[in-house]
This record gives sequence, structure tokens and C-alpha cells, in this order.
Amino acid sequence: MKFAILNGEIIERSQAKVDVEDRGYQFGDGVYEVIRVYNGKMFTAKEHLYRFVRSADSIGITLPYKDEQLLELLETLIVKNNLQTGIIYMQITRGVAPRNHAFPTGKVIPALVAYTKEINRPVEGLKTGVTTILTEDIRWLRCDIKSLNLLGNLLAKQKASEKGCFEAIQLRGNDVTEGSSSNIFIVKNGVVITHESNHFILKGITKDVILQVCSDNGLPVEERTFCLAELEQADEVFLSSTTAEVMPIVEIEGNKVNGGAVGSITRKLQELFEQEIETQCGSLADKILF
Repeated sequence: MKFAILNGEIIERSQAKVDVEDRGYQFGDGVYEVIRVYNGKMFTAKEHLYRFVRSADSIGITLPYKDEQLLELLETLIVKNNLQTGIIYMQITRGVAPRNHAFPTGKVIPALVAYTKEINRPVEGLKTGVTTILTEDIRWLRCDIKSLNLLGNLLAKQKASEKGCFEAIQLRGNDVTEGSSSNIFIVKNGVVITHESNHFILKGITKDVILQVCSDNGLPVEERTFCLAELEQADEVFLSSTTAEVMPIVEIEGNKVNGGAVGSITRKLQELFEQEIETQCGSLADKILF
């Protein structure tokens, strides 16, 4: 991907540099967003931009661009990089200022960076499911902000990686919160259950799409805290994220979920989710075969 966005301009990615005193580099003082691209079109772009602005506002950063301007920039970046299937990553930091823990005084211009990356749909995982581990949720208490501070997430993901697993399911005490980079769902007696969107989890865009298609298709949903015992006794378990979509979980800590098979409700939600993608972005060449 040859081009990137730096502070409102599309330039060659090799020229997109930031100052060593950028507060994102020194403090993680900023927020980020990832938008999925299918067939050269952004999926749920407005929802991602809304969350991006909300996260920035939550830490006192005002975007120097209107939503329409930023959306146009991102669309141009997709075209210039000839991206068909992949992601846009973007972040904004408080800007460049002499290192000081307190926010800088005076005028500091926030620094915006965005680039694209080719990423195929994880079709094999979507078909057969993935394995997971459990780990303590050691993150801060504002997980609803999509902050650049991701060490807790990284450590959890690394534990999963070292055990050959796709994801780490995190626990605060006995309560399931979310994955290291995903939201977690269970299905019990035909009811889809997921953690309520509060400060303990990130309000996932894919999660919201799933909840909407459940509502539209008469699938009962409960947004509430659920415990480890409920996770272990669930009929089906799946995770969701921008890049993983509706990903079945078939094993947790070596224990099979639904006998290691993908459940029927998870399959239905995958089908409905693909329909949402095609409504916004056109036909998919790599659809899951149901």
C-alpha cells in the first residue's frame, strides 16, 4: 500500500513520519479505529467514525476535520491504494509537545495518521471455528475508549498465541468481559447473550450489527454480564470483531464447545452478517458455504 494520510494530506507512505515528541508515541495519548473494506467499499463507515469521534472526545481531543471530510479522505485513500479487501487503520493523537504528563498548554494540533492494509476474510476459521484460552482482565476501567494504550490486550493475545490459540477470553473476577481484540457471545437455549456495552468493554461495531440482525430476525438477545460457569455451559460460543466478523469458538482451554462443531445459531448469524456486508458493499466472492 503506497499511500497514507498524514494530517489531512495523502502522501507516499514512506514519507509519513511523526515527531519523536508526539504524545501518541510517548504516552499512548490518542485513539484509533479500524474499518473493514470489501470490494473497495468501507463497511459500517459512519458507525466507525462516530466511535472514533466519541473516543477522541472522551480524552479531550477534538478532531480537526468534519466527518464528511474524513470520510472523503478515506475513500480517496482506498482508490489510490487500489484496496479491494482489507482494512483502513487510523489514529489521532493529542499532537507534538514537550514531554510532560499533564496535557500541553497553548495550541497543539492533533496528529492524524491513516493507512490501508490488504487482509482477506478469515474464511477457514469462519467455517471450522477457533480455539481460545482464559485469562485475567488486567486492563484499565475505560475499555469503552478505543485507546492507543493496548498493553493489557497485547499481553492477553500473546498468551493465546503462545498456546496456539486464536483469542484470549478475559475475566474480571468471575465475570466474562471480552476477548483481547473481540467481543464475546454465548448462546443458551436459543438466546444470544453478550456483555452490556459499558466501560468494561469496547462497544463493538460488529457486535452492534449482530444485535441488529438478531432483532430484525426474531432471535432473542440478552445484553448482560455473564459468568465463567455460563460460558463453560453454553450451547454455542462465538466472538466478533471488525476483521474476524462472526467467528465460531469451538474450544476453550482445551474443552470442546458443542462437541467441537459450529452451532446452528452461529451459522445463521454468519449468514445474516454476510447479507449485511453485501447490502453495503456488493457481492462477496469468498462467501462461506452454508
